[in-house]
Amino acid sequence: MERPVVLCGLGRVGLRVLESLRAAGIPVVVIDLKAEPNDPRLAGVTVVKGDCRRHELLEQAGIKDARGVVIVTSDDLVNISTALLARKLNPTARVVVRMFNQNLIARFGVAVKNTVALSVSALIAPVMALTAVSGDTLGAFKLDDGPRQISELAVPEGSELIGRRIADLATEHGFVPLALVPATGEPRFLLALNGDTALSPGDRLVVCGRPLALQKLLQRLRGDLLPGVQWAGVLRRWFRTARRTLLQVDLSVKIITPILFVTLLASTLVFRFGIGTEWGDGLYQTVGIIATGGELHGENKQEWVKVFLSVLKLAGAALVAGFTAILTNYLIRARLGGALEVRRVPDGGHVVVCGLGNVGYRLVQELIVMGERVVAIDKETGGPFFETVRRMSVPVFIGDATVPEVLRQVRADSAKAVIAATDSELANLEIALLVREMNPKQRVVVRLIDPEFAEAVREAANIQNAMSVPALAAPAFAAAVYGDSMQALVAAAGRTLVVIDLVVNDADDHLNGKSLRSLVLDYSLLPLALPGQDLTRVRGYRLKVGDKLTVVAELPDYELLLRLHKPPAFHRVIVEAFPSAARDALLARLGKAEISTTPFTLADGLTFGEARELVEELEHDKVTARVL
Repeated sequence: MERPVVLCGLGRVGLRVLESLRAAGIPVVVIDLKAEPNDPRLAGVTVVKGDCRRHELLEQAGIKDARGVVIVTSDDLVNISTALLARKLNPTARVVVRMFNQNLIARFGVAVKNTVALSVSALIAPVMALTAVSGDTLGAFKLDDGPRQISELAVPEGSELIGRRIADLATEHGFVPLALVPATGEPRFLLALNGDTALSPGDRLVVCGRPLALQKLLQRLRGDLLPGVQWAGVLRRWFRTARRTLLQVDLSVKIITPILFVTLLASTLVFRFGIGTEWGDGLYQTVGIIATGGELHGENKQEWVKVFLSVLKLAGAALVAGFTAILTNYLIRARLGGALEVRRVPDGGHVVVCGLGNVGYRLVQELIVMGERVVAIDKETGGPFFETVRRMSVPVFIGDATVPEVLRQVRADSAKAVIAATDSELANLEIALLVREMNPKQRVVVRLIDPEFAEAVREAANIQNAMSVPALAAPAFAAAVYGDSMQALVAAAGRTLVVIDLVVNDADDHLNGKSLRSLVLDYSLLPLALPGQDLTRVRGYRLKVGDKLTVVAELPDYELLLRLHKPPAFHRVIVEAFPSAARDALLARLGKAEISTTPFTLADGLTFGEARELVEELEHDKVTARVL
């Protein structure tokens, strides 16, 4: 019987993890405080109601025979406590822990054997960032030479893809085709996908490639190719900054400043035309009397002059004190900060991130790595990531992103994309609708929690990039049960595809010395990368210690490989004809001195991959052979 996975926590993330595990055909036992066995969503699942930190409940759930434990409650302390207890009760089971504390994520998995800690924000940020940039992303992962994304290319009527061979498109745009869902007929995946197939209207092609290349292709196909970051001219930018600054100045500052300057002007005129001083001397004496309360230079002691000087001293003292107090109070409140940030906002082509929580911060990081210009909005200056983001040279506006004026300041209407990633689902939806009102064609990526709500937003509000956090993160938790080698788990065309790193650790590893071609054929793997090797020229290559092969597989095939399930070895290679130049090589393989007749069996007891590889080698030598 299949060993089960114990799932602790049945919140929104937990429910999605349950769906992913069940889709993979893995039996699950659920432990939750509020779970009810008669819940229709739990049909066919064993449910244990209670606190997952209690060892008797873990034992009741079958922890000692479990293949893995997935802990996804919303409390870090509960998750860590359960993980440590699970490790004690079953030292061999793989433990996958949801964690919010960013400092513990990398350290906990190292400290506790066979345990992996995952952050929801770290999992969803790459997909949301790539969706904002390219407009369509099914999944994302990283190779040694950079990130990759998995996207779906649609072929509508009139598309430039119609009639193009898949192999030609893959070469032109540098992607790897993973699946083809034709308008008519059955979907084809991985090795079953023929590169000579020509695309037709209604077809959907799932591909994997570099984000920048796929971004350009997707935008061109949709007809929404956007220019890069657009900066205004220097004079325009400074004028815009000055205008914004003046608009944000307090009314009290606007009132007292003109009064002070009018007083200076009036006093200078009195000195010039009433007392007879020069312009410069009149201004100098005016400033001296107002600022220091000093006396008039010279011998002019007329009665009206004394009265004027007295009034000027009193008015000056009041004006200087009031102006200093009001301006200081204004500057302390830092109203100029937002105005000065305006100068750093491009006129277009940037990405706006609303909300600098865990998800928002991760999004900023991902976008900067991708070379995008980012502008952020956050309600508070005291957030944990506020200063860090500013030190990354990202303009940060303090304000409510649900206020249209704030969105106009960051030029949301001309941006490449706007990501609503605050902690409030309602605020995120409001931001999306406001941005669409400013620019109906604007791309908006919305962070939501409830998967049903996200689906309703996509269908009813036509916001196609409304993303459910649990739906994005759950597959990764399910994938982590299989081991560290799994990078991504993607649902494509009704199948579950996994991206895996197969690492040859030592000489005793079952992959060491294995033929790459036969491995690929036996387990239906599609190779993506092998550092130091060109995958188009590795005929006859055998894996060695230190190799890291990244492949895509369907989940059941990966399960067979993970369990070291050996494929059946009952295939034969039959040689039907051969040129005289190949006779000696064939004799050496047969261990005979002469070949009496054809056809004959060249090799027997082979796996399909081994047999197919041998046939390909023979075809290279012009030998006609087949697999039986």
